[in-house]
Amino acid sequence: MAIVQSFAQDFRPNYHYTPPKNWVNDPNGLVYLDGEYHLFYQYNPFGDKWGHMSWGHAVSKDLIKWETLPLALPEIQNGDGSTTMIFSGCVVVDSFNTSGLFKAGFKKGLIAVFTSHVSKPGQDLAQHQSLAYSSDKGRTWKYFDKNPVLDIGLTNFRDPNVIWWPSEKKWIMTVVKPLEYIVQFYSSKDLKKWTFMSEFGKQGDMTKIWECPSLVKIPIVNTAETKWVLMISSGHRQAGYLAMQYFVGDFDGNSFKPQKQNEVFYVDEGKDFYAAVPFYNLPKNQKNPIIIGWTNDWEYANDIPAPDGYRGGFSVARKLSLYKTGNTYKLQQQPIISEKLTKEELFLSPGYSLNSKLGEKTANSYALSLDINLGTSKGFDLELLKTAEHYLKLRYDVASNMLSLDRINSGKTDFHQRFPSVESVKVMPEKNKLRLDILVDRTLVEVYVNGGKVVLTDLVFPERLKTVEVLKWRE
Repeated sequence: MAIVQSFAQDFRPNYHYTPPKNWVNDPNGLVYLDGEYHLFYQYNPFGDKWGHMSWGHAVSKDLIKWETLPLALPEIQNGDGSTTMIFSGCVVVDSFNTSGLFKAGFKKGLIAVFTSHVSKPGQDLAQHQSLAYSSDKGRTWKYFDKNPVLDIGLTNFRDPNVIWWPSEKKWIMTVVKPLEYIVQFYSSKDLKKWTFMSEFGKQGDMTKIWECPSLVKIPIVNTAETKWVLMISSGHRQAGYLAMQYFVGDFDGNSFKPQKQNEVFYVDEGKDFYAAVPFYNLPKNQKNPIIIGWTNDWEYANDIPAPDGYRGGFSVARKLSLYKTGNTYKLQQQPIISEKLTKEELFLSPGYSLNSKLGEKTANSYALSLDINLGTSKGFDLELLKTAEHYLKLRYDVASNMLSLDRINSGKTDFHQRFPSVESVKVMPEKNKLRLDILVDRTLVEVYVNGGKVVLTDLVFPERLKTVEVLKWRE
């Protein structure tokens, strides 16, 4: 019997997590506890467009296969006719019961620290930081009865991210004043009373508001050293779009001091990687932080195709490290994927070209690894998800050292005028070679260049399921 692939099945990724239905955006509360990785996320329980912000919930034992759990933190209906939406935040393991919210001796209490967004129809009233807590590994939650715990009187003050500072036995919150392009740092002994310490900002990319900050220590490859990295969701190289920038520097438990940067460093050069935050409380043998990002862009987020009632999803988990180039440190990212994922490894030199049926065999969900010796060529065009009329083009030009990802002719693009686009980034070959690790998952493509020193993530909506991949040399 022939199996007919529906439009909806064609568009839902296979190995990237998506909710069974409805709208999602920012990942929240990424935390590990007792063999489970928790992914909480911004979720609308009532529809496939933004609204009624609550926290959805999924868990995984390996960061690859995810199980969707019931709604974790629902929107609150207040007695005065206002509502409190549960905006972005984090989850910490209160192992020492510093909050006093758990029974004596209980070491596995989870506390969500989130932005409580209070509004009435047509009117935003306040944003402040609040708590919820769970004694059963995140399956059920209670809101703290004395919320909010941090309120500075602003209607835009959000996205708390909290770490434990063991030498002083205190919690440190990183949070943003988004309209002012300022990150603030607060400290607390009990997660309930917070004291301002310092702030950082008004530099880097200020083309969009600042959101979803996180402060994380990252190891430097081939050394025993680490540096602190401050990640902030903000603007893109191209006006109007979204991306994430980061600063590398030092943090002393009170303030952050960045290294000198002559340019803006972006976590991902594509259009569809945003609001990523790190997992906390990772196992002791896991030295590298791990992040997951939202794969969408607010320019067109509410309008991307949602044929089976869900809209939005997440990247694969990425392991982070730092490498040194000149006198600066930059991020390097490696995807965490299943070893069973259909994968093709190819070593190509000028005169040898790829004409693959890999996508056809695996329903457009696969990993493609290419070691490309540029030789004396002028570059190449790699046409992904290629049908008779459409393809996603990955181009490299040797003369300019520019790598570009072009989705203008990639398939369904007419749902929003800002979706057809090209992104370009300068990438230097290493010994005249490029390494490309490409994750293709029906409607999402992640490209890792030279071991993840550059990453590009883009949505794409091919109009047919069966496609091929074609590499053409530019002589």
